[in-house]
Amino acid sequence: MTGKIGALISLQGKTALVTGGGRGIGRAISLTLARSGAFVAIGFRASDVEARETLSFIQEEGGAGGLYEMDVSDPSSVHSVVEEILRDRKALDIVVNNAGITKDGLLGRMRDEQWNDVIAVNLSGTFHVCRAVSKLMIRNRSGRIINVASTAGEVGNAGQVNYSAAKAGIIGFTKALARELAPRNILVNCVSPGVIRGGMTDRLTMNQKEAILGHVPLGREGDPFDVASAVLFLCSEMSSYVTGQVLRVNGGLYM
Repeated sequence: MTGKIGALISLQGKTALVTGGGRGIGRAISLTLARSGAFVAIGFRASDVEARETLSFIQEEGGAGGLYEMDVSDPSSVHSVVEEILRDRKALDIVVNNAGITKDGLLGRMRDEQWNDVIAVNLSGTFHVCRAVSKLMIRNRSGRIINVASTAGEVGNAGQVNYSAAKAGIIGFTKALARELAPRNILVNCVSPGVIRGGMTDRLTMNQKEAILGHVPLGREGDPFDVASAVLFLCSEMSSYVTGQVLRVNGGLYM
């Protein structure tokens, strides 16, 4: 696996949890943080083969990490995994809430299950993880939380009222939590990807993707490592005076 960022920023000695860290954007984030020296706890639910492959890539490059099966929509699962990481590592310095699903459909045909499942994983999952790690970070008076939103949460996507609502909720959640935790030196920010290769937009038809790319000033889709680089910046000391922000990685699709 390749990426644009090497070990330019040191996270040596840090422990990072990346939910949904085994594939797509999550894989790029896991690899990038590991390349910068962090021990990466790869959170996964259904993608165990891909998660193991991601860990293998990390280890082949001399990095360190571990696999942690978790369901972010289940608070007891989240609590158990956080406790397991603390037993293994004695610390948790960085959390990247990347786990997400889509169950698209027009509002009039959307089933309760489609709405509830997307909200449960994307929005409630972010809440469950942040609640589980906040006490530890408050006690240590240090920490970085990066939540993965989406351009869909900023401008809305037809056929994705559930996903757009969840991602918009993550942005509001991030800003509120940043205000709560700033006095304890804990920084909380968002990255908001646009059309990213290997991300949720891969499920769009070619015609849908071409229509969206027609509105991207850079005229192309992004790479997962473009998002990972933004996450790395927010994890580093370079962003020590940045909190409550939405860092857009969208090629200019939304400004």
